[in-house]
Amino acid sequence: MFVLDNAVRHYDWGTFDEIPRFVGAGRPDEPVAEVWMGTHPMDPSSVTLSDGSKRRLDEVAGELPFLLKLLSARRPLSLQVHPDRERARQGFERENALGIALDAPERTYKDPNHKPEMIYALSTFDTVVGFRPTAEILRVLAPIEAPLAQRMHDELRANPGFAGIVRLVESLLSEPIDHLQIEQVVQCCRDLLDQGLDIKRAYATALLIRQDFPNDAGVVISLLLNRLTLQPGEAAFLDTGVVHAHLRGLCLEVMATSDNVLRAGLTSKHLDTQGLVDCLDAGMSRLARVTPDALGFTTEVYDPGVGDFALAVTQCSRGEPDGVRLLDAPQRIVVCTGGEVELVNVSDERLKLTRGDAVYAGFEDGELTVYGTGEIAEAYAPQDRAASRLVDLV
Repeated sequence: MFVLDNAVRHYDWGTFDEIPRFVGAGRPDEPVAEVWMGTHPMDPSSVTLSDGSKRRLDEVAGELPFLLKLLSARRPLSLQVHPDRERARQGFERENALGIALDAPERTYKDPNHKPEMIYALSTFDTVVGFRPTAEILRVLAPIEAPLAQRMHDELRANPGFAGIVRLVESLLSEPIDHLQIEQVVQCCRDLLDQGLDIKRAYATALLIRQDFPNDAGVVISLLLNRLTLQPGEAAFLDTGVVHAHLRGLCLEVMATSDNVLRAGLTSKHLDTQGLVDCLDAGMSRLARVTPDALGFTTEVYDPGVGDFALAVTQCSRGEPDGVRLLDAPQRIVVCTGGEVELVNVSDERLKLTRGDAVYAGFEDGELTVYGTGEIAEAYAPQDRAASRLVDLV
C-alpha cells in the first residue's frame, strides 16, 4: 500500500477552509478548489517508495481508469458539459493538430477520454443539472414579467421539447444580452420570492448565481435547469452530455480519468459555447440519483454502471474487534472521510489513517481490513457487479 501525495488545484471558486480542514492543513493563501487522486497525466499523484525515492503513481500502478477528486466550492464553478468518448477523441486530435499546448488556457480537450462522473456529498452540496421538462420551464418563466423571460417563454412554447430547449440555450449563449435585461429578470425573481412564490427553487437559484455573475447569461439559463441538493452520504450521477453547474459544497467526485470540460458561462476560464451546445445529449438530459446497494451492515456501493468507476463507502467502529473487510477490487484508491482507522492488507502491512488521508492499494495487497472508528471511501473499477439503481431527479 502507498500513501498518496496528491496535486492541489487553486481556482477562484474554491474555499479557504473546507479542504484544508478536511485534510488537517492550515489556512492557505489562496482558495483550494480540488485535490486530484489518480494517474491523469495533467496532475498525477505520487508515492514514496521504501528507499525514500518518489515516483508518480502511474509508474507504480499503471494507468488507472478512474480519477478521484476532493472538490470544494463556495460559488458556482461553471456552466458546463462533458463529452462522450468519440467527441473527446476527435477534439483531442484536432487540438493536437493545431499545436495547442495541453496546458494552454484556450485548450478544451486535455485527453482523448470521455468524462462521466459521480458526486458523493461530504457536506450539503448544491448543483443545477439537466433540463427541466418543457411544461415546467414554461411554468417557471410565465410569472417573470421581464421582456427577456417572456421572449424565452414564447420561443419555447413555439418550439417545445428537448430540441427547442437546446435552441433556446444556443440563442442565449450566442446573442449579446444587455446586462439590464438580465437584471430585470433577477428583479422579477426577487419580487416573486418576496410574494412567497418559487417554482422548484428556480427563482432562488437565479438570485444565488447572480451574486457572483450578475451579467452572465447563465443566470437566466439556470431557470431551465433542475436544482438539486444532496445531503452528506447521498450521490448523483452525471453522464456525458448532461449540462450542469455545481453551486457550493464539499464532495468526492469520482469519474473516468479525464479533464475534458466544455464551458459556456459562470467562469473566468476558456469558453466553448458551440462545443457545449453540440455535446448536449437528449437521452441524458435529466440527472439520476444513485441508490446505493448495501453489502452487509457496513458498506454501501454507488455504481452508476459505466464500467470506469464506482465508489464503496464503509463504516467501522471499535464494536467490531475483528475489523471490517473492505470491498475487494484489484486496484483502488482509499480515502479516510472521517475518524481514525488502521488499514491492513493481506501481508499484514498496516497504515494509520485520519480524515483526508489517501492510499493506493494494488493487486498484491489483496483483501483489505479496516480497524478503528471512522469511514472509508474506495474508488475502483467495478468488475462483475450489477450496477446500482438510478433514480430520476424529480
